[in-house]
Amino acid sequence: MHLHLKHVLQTVCALEAVVLRSFGPEGGQVLFTRDTAEAMLSRSGTRILTALRLEHPLARMVVECVCKHSSATGDGSKTFILLLASLLRMIHTNACKEPNVSHNYHSREAAEAATARHLADELLAFALKKLDELITMGVVPYGYCVSWEDFTAKTHSQGHKNYCHVKELLASFFHTRLGYTHCDLITSLTCELLTNWNFKNDLPSLSLKFVNDNFPALHTPVSGFPISCSRLIEGQVIHRDFATPCPKADHRPIKAVVFTGYLQSQLLDAGIVQFSAWAERSLESVIANLQYLGVSVLLSAVKQSTAVLALAAQAEICVVECVSEDELSLFSRLSGTTPVSDCCMIEAGHVATLTFCQPILLGAHRYGHILVICGPGEGQTDQYACAFRDGVRMLLTTLEPTGMTATAEMTSQLDKSISSNVPSSQQCVMDTGCVIAAGGTFEFLLHHALLKYGSNFSVSDNTNKGIPTLSHLFAKALLSVPRQIYSRRPQHFLHTETRILTSVHCSRKADILSKDFMLDSGLESVSCKYQLLLAVLQCVTSLLRVDTVLYTHTALHTQPDRLANIL
Repeated sequence: MHLHLKHVLQTVCALEAVVLRSFGPEGGQVLFTRDTAEAMLSRSGTRILTALRLEHPLARMVVECVCKHSSATGDGSKTFILLLASLLRMIHTNACKEPNVSHNYHSREAAEAATARHLADELLAFALKKLDELITMGVVPYGYCVSWEDFTAKTHSQGHKNYCHVKELLASFFHTRLGYTHCDLITSLTCELLTNWNFKNDLPSLSLKFVNDNFPALHTPVSGFPISCSRLIEGQVIHRDFATPCPKADHRPIKAVVFTGYLQSQLLDAGIVQFSAWAERSLESVIANLQYLGVSVLLSAVKQSTAVLALAAQAEICVVECVSEDELSLFSRLSGTTPVSDCCMIEAGHVATLTFCQPILLGAHRYGHILVICGPGEGQTDQYACAFRDGVRMLLTTLEPTGMTATAEMTSQLDKSISSNVPSSQQCVMDTGCVIAAGGTFEFLLHHALLKYGSNFSVSDNTNKGIPTLSHLFAKALLSVPRQIYSRRPQHFLHTETRILTSVHCSRKADILSKDFMLDSGLESVSCKYQLLLAVLQCVTSLLRVDTVLYTHTALHTQPDRLANIL
């Protein structure tokens, strides 16, 4: 099927109509029903988009771009679609205004498509070269700067302004995901976890990355309880029950070993486990070695035999079977030990010392004793957990982004003649941890900066004749975000825009930096916004390069057939 520009726009606008229902601070939740009659409520843009049954390949391509951006930054999935639709509308309008050589329908469509592709490429090249500088000069001075130490310090005085900014940043983020009711609770849990979580001699950034990478093993979802029951508990939860009695609660140190194999091979005969005399003596030797090392807890990646469990119970060694790989990896990282797979190789270096080991009852399940996230149902509990993890990713992007590498990659992909020297101003945008008042402040400020920059160039200037057009188009598309935020109260859109632009013209930064303005609108990350704009522009260029969609009835071969390689 041959694709026209209007087909691309229609596809993206259909996705836009879905996410707009939950966009902004006053957006509602979207209700999904599965074939099993199970219902799911969500305000997460990524969750909503991935739950759709999309048949059109362009729609799936857009959702894939959104998911890739969201998984990296944890934020901006709904704004991604909104900006994408707005830019495509602007590009479509400009492409249709271009004079066409022929009045033939197909020739006109081809000319419009070529103009649109060229305009999208120019927009991305312009953003890669100038966007960081425009944000640094036009947006960053009106924001706050936070650092790792602002939320990793053990104590926070009430006068610690930047710590309050971190809490406001998280609260604003969770508000768009979970609403007013639950955002304060999840914000407090996040700050409590990050405040108490750090490794010796590790940078705070590494600790936060560790929380992000190991989050599946760091939290326990419990359905059937209100979210107010969520709490941070001491210790790691192993999501398996004890196969043998747990260690006695006394003052002796508890020592544990992570084992990834079988303590003894099994011979199955008519469903009855049998061991030879040699195997039994070998097993007894292994258990005796564990006793000699003082081991009282054995965390096993596999299910052990009945004989192993019997001898372990007799030796007062607690066994927890079928522990997941993520949990074993986390335990090894926390304890500083390495797992062992050969029972004959267990040494003192494999033994970890525990503070406690006890059963814990969470909902209807008992586990071998991080973060407990509760919810009325599985879908809502999962939504809270995903929001928590995305909040951690957002903080990572805010405080230690990787935009310089991404920019270099995008520049090489476009094969544009852009200077390889990244301006020093980009370092300021990407590394300062800048946050700014939400509610469209970023878009209003960047809109003004783009128009001001474009006005410096004359249309008759052959060298930079396209810059005024690009600046105006980009600036106009940005306003679609605050327009949607204040769609239910248009007068607030004009009031906010007037207040911000008046402050810029009169150099009254205090108006935008005021506490009341911040509390009314919340805070958002400048780095997340920067990466969002680049990701959207990349998606626009990718969409407009698609010319034809081919439908096949068989799976495409992504790798060449090895048998056919005869040269």
